[in-house]
Amino acid sequence: MSRGALPALAATAVIPLLAVGSEETLLEEIVVTASFVGINESTATRPIHVLDGDALAEQGAQSLGEHVDSLLGVSSADFGAAVGQPIIRGMSGNRVKVLNNGTVIRDVSTLGPDHAVDVSLGDAQQIEIVRGPSALMYSNGSIGGIVNVVDNSIPAADLEGFSGSLGAQAQAVNDGEAVDLSLRGPMGGLNLTYSYQDIDMEDYEIPAGAVLDVHEDHDGEEHEEGDGDMDTLANSDVSNTSHRLGISTTGDWGYIGVSYSDLRSTYGIPFHSEAAHDEHGHEEGHDEDHDDGEDNAHHAESGDERIFSETDSEIIAFSSSFKPSIPFLNAIDVDVKKTDYQLVERHAEEDSAAEEPVAGNPDAEGPTIFSNEAMEVSLAFDLSASERIRRVVLNFAEEEISIIGEEAFMAPVDSAETTLGFFSSDDLGFALVDLGVRFDHVERDGFVVHNHDEAISAGELAYTAATFSDEVFSAAATFRRDLNQHASVSLGLASVSKTPSAVELFMNGEHLASSRYEVGDINLETERSDNIDLAFNFDLHGWFGSASVYYNRVDSYIYLRDELEDEHAAHLEEDHEGALHEEEHEVGAHFDHGGLILSEYSQQDAEFTGYEIQLGTRFDLPRGELELTLGRDEVNAEFTRGGDVPRIVPARNLLTVRYNLDDFSAKLLVKDVERQNKVGLGESSTDGFTLVNADASWTYHFNDARRIILTAFARNLTDEIARNHTSFVKDQVPLPGRNLGVRFRLEF
Repeated sequence: MSRGALPALAATAVIPLLAVGSEETLLEEIVVTASFVGINESTATRPIHVLDGDALAEQGAQSLGEHVDSLLGVSSADFGAAVGQPIIRGMSGNRVKVLNNGTVIRDVSTLGPDHAVDVSLGDAQQIEIVRGPSALMYSNGSIGGIVNVVDNSIPAADLEGFSGSLGAQAQAVNDGEAVDLSLRGPMGGLNLTYSYQDIDMEDYEIPAGAVLDVHEDHDGEEHEEGDGDMDTLANSDVSNTSHRLGISTTGDWGYIGVSYSDLRSTYGIPFHSEAAHDEHGHEEGHDEDHDDGEDNAHHAESGDERIFSETDSEIIAFSSSFKPSIPFLNAIDVDVKKTDYQLVERHAEEDSAAEEPVAGNPDAEGPTIFSNEAMEVSLAFDLSASERIRRVVLNFAEEEISIIGEEAFMAPVDSAETTLGFFSSDDLGFALVDLGVRFDHVERDGFVVHNHDEAISAGELAYTAATFSDEVFSAAATFRRDLNQHASVSLGLASVSKTPSAVELFMNGEHLASSRYEVGDINLETERSDNIDLAFNFDLHGWFGSASVYYNRVDSYIYLRDELEDEHAAHLEEDHEGALHEEEHEVGAHFDHGGLILSEYSQQDAEFTGYEIQLGTRFDLPRGELELTLGRDEVNAEFTRGGDVPRIVPARNLLTVRYNLDDFSAKLLVKDVERQNKVGLGESSTDGFTLVNADASWTYHFNDARRIILTAFARNLTDEIARNHTSFVKDQVPLPGRNLGVRFRLEF
């Protein structure tokens, strides 16, 4: 498919993520089992994707972002194989909340682009992607939407008999192996579940010349050169092990249960800057420009030093639903989750087994420890009557995020969030209407950094306690009307607030994974997103399709602004003239940052416009059925005062071919990503690429309860050089090359 093949058709588009007829998205009878609303979505109005467990298994072991990257309107920000943070309609970071069974995952993925989302997909029943009114019931600040991973580890209904699965897979691009086990059944009047997954993947192979070396010639012009000698990406390995145990009991009164999960992982960081330090800990190289700073970036392709992260999380979750004998109250749902998460980033010499710094060696780099201790409590009241749905939710969450060690670029931050929310769904005759409102009180207590002349001379930073507090209101409504039995149209309106995160407020220091010195701002204001989208979908005589167009204005949009080279040169000149020591400087002062790019969290109004469109048809063949689907999505993001928002996913064309015959199925996906030249200040453009993926599955049934599934899958069949524009390290960390894999799964 040629790039830009659908512009004429897309110009008339109007949006939902409802891809009617696609096995990977919402079909007529899919029920979103863990959603706050918990009703048949075929009669509701919420744009949504649902990836079921079988589709996840066919794709092989990969990050959360990779699993959702081929859905319309959804993409991923990667940092190697382990990291894949979801992006929805250009919204990324903490604007997209990732949940597990309806509660927010409290890890440190929002603290940096090199941090993985802490979730196991080994026994996931489905992944739900939600926007609109119901998304407000899950989490505050979800301007982009939510991604909810459902594993049903706490059964809400009695299990009938013993069941389970055993799976194994292998991948060629990284010599990867994975095994998983799932068991479910009743025991002694209780319902028990257990799941286990172990993944071990080495450094992945990349196409020749995929890693770019950006440098300037004598004329000051930038040139990009590919590294033709590299065939694997150093420090791109990943391994993780997860255990999850659940228990519940049920009755006419409802159910009550608890689960425990333990997830441990180790993954390499394929790009990491090395700022020079003298014996007093002062940064050197302050007389270098940006390109010299890039030359100091440590790519580790020689393997001299291994830089990797180890994560360890323990989660205890309590879930229950009680049916009181009160006429207007159908049920009270109670959820409590306690999270203890820790990520340790380490440096180790290639030939050294020691992972801790050597005592007495001033040049040895110690580990950096990121931790998040969190508690969340949620009460939901079901006030529904007949066809009318009414839900009220009360939620309280507190978390303490801290960074201790070599790269301690943010002092500990305590956050408390209190929520009151309401959701309703009604048939008003002329339209089905969903309405969601949410009131949040958010308070964050941390420390801002003041740079005094004597503090800088001593190589120290002075901290002052500071508090951010705000009360915000969010509302969303969706109106859906059936034009006839084959087509419908919907209109969505939303005004959603997002308070600044701990990182955006209190960050101050070296973030070597992104090659930046990042500085937060305690004076940032709350974002306000005002969104409108119009959607149309149909299914008629073997043809199906959907289209949507949206406009999203974000007031006080928070982004990481990179210092430009002329600004950098001016600041260096100030440093040399001693201007830095003449007065006290607050956060954002132009102090020496060791050759790293100075990046400050800034705000200005932004506008996001875009569309998603899909058209498909089904053919009955003499043997089997063939389905063809062609889709396209595009988002444009500009600041209202001029200029492009950085790191926005480029336009994409998606061609999917599916074939089904009894117990055999096959799929071909061609993802054509266009060149992205709408870039922010200081940001480079990214070439387009086309990825060809395929998989085929065969199922053999022993009986009604037992079956075996064999799957072969292929990724990037043409071994094309590809890089995500949304990645902070797109030039140094390309996507993997050709990957072939097989998967075996026994269900009983």
